[in-house]
Parts: sequence; C-alpha cells; structure tokens
Amino acid sequence: MPEAREKDVTEMAGSPSPANAADLKLPDNPCVFTFWERVKIFLASRIGYFVVLLVGHSLRWEVVGWEHWEAARKIGKGLIYTAWHRGIFAATWFWRQRGIVVMSGWNFDAQCTAQLIHLHGYRTARGSSSRGAGRALVAMVRALRKGSDTGFTIDGPRGPRFMAKPGPVLLAKASGAAILCFHIALRRAYVFEKTWDLTQIPYPFSRAALFIAPPILVAGNADKAEQARKLQEMQATLDDLRRRGEAWTAAAENRNPKIENRN
Repeated sequence: MPEAREKDVTEMAGSPSPANAADLKLPDNPCVFTFWERVKIFLASRIGYFVVLLVGHSLRWEVVGWEHWEAARKIGKGLIYTAWHRGIFAATWFWRQRGIVVMSGWNFDAQCTAQLIHLHGYRTARGSSSRGAGRALVAMVRALRKGSDTGFTIDGPRGPRFMAKPGPVLLAKASGAAILCFHIALRRAYVFEKTWDLTQIPYPFSRAALFIAPPILVAGNADKAEQARKLQEMQATLDDLRRRGEAWTAAAENRNPKIENRN
C-alpha cells in the first residue's frame, strides 16, 4: 500500500459528525467494462456465490478465542477484521451478512469478487495497494464511524504472501477501532498451487477452525515509531495464529473437538 500520511486519512474522513454519519457513500468503480465483460462478471460472481453458499453450509466449525471478539466489540468503536488472503473463501462464509466493508480493487477479477461478496452481505470501498488506497481508507474510516465494521486480507492483493501491510494500523489510528486478527485452518482443502497466496478452497463437509487473537489498539496520537511497533505486533499475531492453525490441521485426524455449526 502506498505510504499515506495518517493525518490525511483522519482529516479527509472528517469528524464523526451527524452529517458524516448520515451520508456514508462508498467510492464507485470507475472502470468501464464491455457488455460481454459485464456478462462474465455477472455469471462468475453468481456461480461463486452459490459455491460459497453450498460449501459453506457444509463446513463444521470449531471456534477458538471467541471471547476476544467479544472483548473487541465491547470497546465500542468497530472492528477491523484482519487475516491472510489465502483464507478468503472460508472467511467470506463465516463473517457473512454483517455489513463488513472491505477494500476492493478496480479490475475485472476484483469486480467479480466484489459482486460475489456483496451477495453475501459485504460492502466494498474501492481502492487497491496501487490505486486509490487513500480514498478507500477514508471511506472505511467513515464506515467505522457510522457503525460498520471493516476488513482486510492483509497480504493482498498480490503479496508477498504472509507479509502484513500497514492499512489496518492507519485505519485503527484514524478511527479508534480495534484490529481483530484471525486465521481459519481447514482440515481438507484444495490448494491452488499456482496462485501467489496458495488460495485454499475447503472441501464440502470439511472441518474448519477459526482462531481469534486479542484485539490490537492504536492510539490516535501514535507516531511513526509506535505505528511500526503496532505493525510488527500485528505481523507477529497473524504468524502465531497461522502456526496454531497448522498445528490444528496436523493434529485434526486424532482429535474430536466440540464442533460449532454456523448455518
């Protein structure tokens, strides 16, 4: 993500006034697609929606650390969900229908993904690490101030894999919202070996485990050094969650955990 001055994000979003709260308008996609591209986007997003729906309903969940979600919610300034890009399929299902605002790019693939997640109850702030990131962050600050949560696949959209970017830290500083890191481990999944993030698509009826870490807070007056420490903390937290997920997957065949279905 291009470097953005933190005060710019805060000032552009404005104060949490009634006027801003009443007028939350997320940026639109300026890209123009041909008729056949629009047809392909429509078909791909609807097919993807039903795949997530059908596979998602079949997953059997174990949730570890839900008390951290509850603690973050009690802070009262919104949540910034943060996870690795490779788990986007399962995460889309678990956190569905919550009105979470996520950053989405402008291109054809991003448009397919955006329409798919809209059908699952998400909203998108348009921007990417190479285009419009500041504008999208401003929209996300406004969304948090109005009461919506936000989310990042923090090493996306192109990687490097498992390397956290500073977007959530900037957003937390500007909004006061809590960063909630999580990781989803899958007992059985198809891995797209040729993708940069090694995308995982769970097999139907697979077991899944959601690991949630304690919330991370960033003070509104945090300087560059403090922001760097928070970024390192977020990186270490996500790395630890991933290790716990890998250990869970390795031991899954010999375990019989309490399962939670979220259907």
